Amino acid sequence: MPAVQAVQYESLEKYRRNVGKAQIADLMANITGANVDLVSYDEVAKRIKTRQQIEMGTQMVPLDKIVGSVGRYRDFTRTFLPRPSINPERWARIDAIMHSMEGYPPIEVYKVGDVYFVRDGNHRVSVARANGLTHIEAYVTEIPTEVPLQMEDFERDQWIIKIERSEFLKETRLDEIRPGHGIEFTEPGRYQILLRHIQVHQYLRNLDLERAGSEHRLSLDEAVASWYDNIYLPVVDAIHRHKLLESFPNRTEADLYLWIAFHREQLARQYELAPLSPDAAVSTFAEFHSERPFELAVRTLKFGLHKALGDLDKPLGMSDAEFLESRERHAAGERTLFEAESEAESEAHSEEPNNDTLDEPQPDTDVRVSDAEALRMTV
Repeated sequence: MPAVQAVQYESLEKYRRNVGKAQIADLMANITGANVDLVSYDEVAKRIKTRQQIEMGTQMVPLDKIVGSVGRYRDFTRTFLPRPSINPERWARIDAIMHSMEGYPPIEVYKVGDVYFVRDGNHRVSVARANGLTHIEAYVTEIPTEVPLQMEDFERDQWIIKIERSEFLKETRLDEIRPGHGIEFTEPGRYQILLRHIQVHQYLRNLDLERAGSEHRLSLDEAVASWYDNIYLPVVDAIHRHKLLESFPNRTEADLYLWIAFHREQLARQYELAPLSPDAAVSTFAEFHSERPFELAVRTLKFGLHKALGDLDKPLGMSDAEFLESRERHAAGERTLFEAESEAESEAHSEEPNNDTLDEPQPDTDVRVSDAEALRMTV
């Protein structure tokens, strides 16, 4: 690029038009909740946990497969429209050069799966897209990953979910222990919560074994199988019996499992109930929640009517017999998961030595997090 470059009026006008498009895209994103930002390469690199790089040389790269940037991901939209923070003269000079005989050097990109991240050359990508080009010359460095990331994975954070799922399955070996388990989430952050559920289940079952005088302790594999068979599957079966997925057309069994688990703990604490059966948990959840606008409106009116009549002394969707039976079990000492955890944590703290420096790290302290507390992250 020459030291002195005349800025073409047409290039500046093109810049202004594209900034206007970026502002409209940002405004619509604020209204709809869509994410129109470029993806941060640093965030992706941190999650895929790889240090290997393969130099692939210079290639023609499809512009529509460039989804992110190393450092300038906030300065452009996902389609590389320039935001007002971009210097207009610099953008216009690059546009003028593109239409001259000079040309410009290849950009530099990282390739992760089937997509690319700009290491150097964000302005050139923006200008190229503004001029209707489909490809750009780039020096490509490939970052190998075990997770096959595709273009569609970068819509609504699906790439995060895909990586979290891979990490969850590697840690739990659920694919091997229970093939065809069908656990899928539609929002990021859920697999970590599910792993904590399994760890808490393992901790509590081992505590029960210890109190029963057994020397056996559940391994992680055994805990995964026990949690899936005795905790997860009964709730999923109840979800299908009550046809609850019809009220949540864009959600999965696993999504509903986490919501229902949190809902069950809330009701148990509010009404002093023993753990609700899967059917009771699902039926009471169905009375309060739906993603269909009409069903949601009906349930809101129904709840308001019961509240006005003072008829909320038990959860909606729960029979009198179920309610009394659960209250009796609670009075007899049956604990909810939250209560069991609180009791176990209190016992663990009471047994800890008073000295400031422990000879050995205390086992399982990282899993004594309340299941209900973990679930609050999902709502």
